[in-house]
Amino acid sequence: MEGFLGLTLPNFIGQLINFIILLTLLIFFGYKPIRRILNERAERIRKGIEQAEATKREYENSRIEVDKRVSKARDEGQMIVGQAEKAGERIKEEARQAARMETQAIVEKARLEIERERDSIIDELRAEFVDTAILAAEKVISNVLDKEKHRILIEETLTESAALSKRN
Repeated sequence: MEGFLGLTLPNFIGQLINFIILLTLLIFFGYKPIRRILNERAERIRKGIEQAEATKREYENSRIEVDKRVSKARDEGQMIVGQAEKAGERIKEEARQAARMETQAIVEKARLEIERERDSIIDELRAEFVDTAILAAEKVISNVLDKEKHRILIEETLTESAALSKRN
C-alpha cells in the first residue's frame, strides 16, 4: 500500500533512521569541528581587533609623546634663537661702543695734532713777524723817512719777509 507521497511506513521508518544517523554523524563529525573552527576563527578575529586597538592606542600615545617632544624642541629652539639674538644685539652694541670710543680717540688725537700744528704755525708767524718788525724798525731808525722812503721801506720789508717765508 502506498501512502502519502509514495511512501510506505517501513520505507518512511528506514529513511527516518537514515536521517537520524546522518544527522548524528553530521553533528558529531561536521558540526562540532566546524563550530570549533568558527570559534577559533572568531577568537583570532577578536584578538586581532584587540591587537589593532592596542596598536592604535599605542600609536596615539606615541603620537602625543612625539607632539610633546616636538613642541618642547620647538620651544627650546625658540629660546636658543632668542638668546642668540640677545647675544648678537649685545655684541653689536659692544662693537658700537668700541667704535665710538675709537672714533673719539681718533678725533681727540686729530684735534691735538691740529692744535700742535696751529701753535707751531702761530709760533712761526710770531717769529717772522718779530723778525719783520725788527727789520722794519732797523730801517726806520737808520733812515729818516719821507713818504717815498716809507713806501720803498715797506716794499723791501715785504719782499724780505716773503724771502724768509720761502726759506723756512
